[in-house]
Amino acid sequence: MDINRKLFLGRSGLGFGSLALSTILEGAELGMNGLIRVAPKAKSVIWLFMRGGVSHMESFDPKPALNELAGKSIGDTRFKYVQDPEHLKKVRVVVVNDANGQQRNKLYPLQVGYKKYGQSGIEVSDWFPNIGSCIDDIAVIRSMWTTDDNHGAQVQFHSGRHMLDPRVPTIGAWVNWGLGTLNENLPQFIGMGPRFFDRSDGHYLGPAYDEVKLKIDPKNPLDYAKPQGDITVEEQRLGFGLVNRLNLLSQSRYPDDAKLDARIKSYELAYRMQTSVPGVVNFDKETEATKKLYGFDQNETRPFGQQLLAARRFVERGVRFIQIMHGGGAAGAWDQHSNLKSGHAKLAMQVDRPVAGLLKDLKSRGLLEETLVVFATEFGRTPGSQSSNGRDHHPYAFSVWMAGGGIKGGVIHGATDDIGFHPTENPHYVTDVHATLLHQLGLDPHSMEVPGHKRLEKDFGHPIQNIIA
Repeated sequence: MDINRKLFLGRSGLGFGSLALSTILEGAELGMNGLIRVAPKAKSVIWLFMRGGVSHMESFDPKPALNELAGKSIGDTRFKYVQDPEHLKKVRVVVVNDANGQQRNKLYPLQVGYKKYGQSGIEVSDWFPNIGSCIDDIAVIRSMWTTDDNHGAQVQFHSGRHMLDPRVPTIGAWVNWGLGTLNENLPQFIGMGPRFFDRSDGHYLGPAYDEVKLKIDPKNPLDYAKPQGDITVEEQRLGFGLVNRLNLLSQSRYPDDAKLDARIKSYELAYRMQTSVPGVVNFDKETEATKKLYGFDQNETRPFGQQLLAARRFVERGVRFIQIMHGGGAAGAWDQHSNLKSGHAKLAMQVDRPVAGLLKDLKSRGLLEETLVVFATEFGRTPGSQSSNGRDHHPYAFSVWMAGGGIKGGVIHGATDDIGFHPTENPHYVTDVHATLLHQLGLDPHSMEVPGHKRLEKDFGHPIQNIIA
């Protein structure tokens, strides 16, 4: 596309910014690249990622032994074996002798209580009572592990590759690549919330498979989506028509140019998105009861609740993958090296009620059966203390959970030792989560490969069969 046409598109309101425009430009070429292996149980994914590292012991894998052993060195307990070099060799250190990501030996007691919820009796921290009330719809995986001891683990959880490795597509990009669209007026892969480190998704698949970043602002949900200057709808329509005619002239000269044909279709999508997206993030037609379910009535819960309600509305309209990240700052707000009790309590309050509201709302509308919800973080936190009242990064074991989309409810899969240091049953690398959701979407993980980019076996992962209904 020549520079004059780029300028014209920007001034006529057809420019969506570098990220979104690059996504849309190739959008018409998107197809069912992945091979369908089984009938899908899920149509969409809502991916909730808590940036910084949620303490697994104080969320979904309570460890009362930490209270009994509080103040003791790990080496002076029956768990001294957990720090044997053989048990620690999986981790690849990015920054040698970094202040964080170190072993913390003095065991730190739980900073919150816990109790059993639901008919399943699964124990959940008192910081997540509302999610606890939904536990019979949730499969908790308590045996996750990763290999990055710093926050590059956020990239690893999404892509399966360590920060020291070359960048590869994320799970959202693979879903985007592997499935056809259900709504040609909306992007297939939407992102909301803070994101740092690697902000690209498609990588060698191309920018068409990056997330389209949205904000909860009906007047301006997409950066650069609004026309520059005072342009009426009719003027914009005329501008779009002119661009379309120019493209058709080029098409008559180059009839076999597939990229040109894709651009023509993508501009049409860009134009439609200007009206379709703002309507999804406008909640005027939602009932007050629904808004309250998501926490609109509290300042602490409203921002995340708005994002989750938008996610439900996008799912209703056929968007495949909605990625929502929580926790600002470079490392992520959940990174409590100190003041863990006050920090985690504050952050859990922001997400607990909205997440439970999402699950209940999806279930009441019959959408949970076809929508897979993932609640994840990059790693856990150390059983030992840091800065007297915090916990350090812990890549050796952590917890995530999944719900809906053909996943069993009210089940625990995997286990860790009594201080939460290592998995003792059914350990799972991060790509097993990827493989599970791809399986539920009807995709064979091993079909997710393109010529010239050979993937490792660990990139594919293995579906966690014990949590699949």
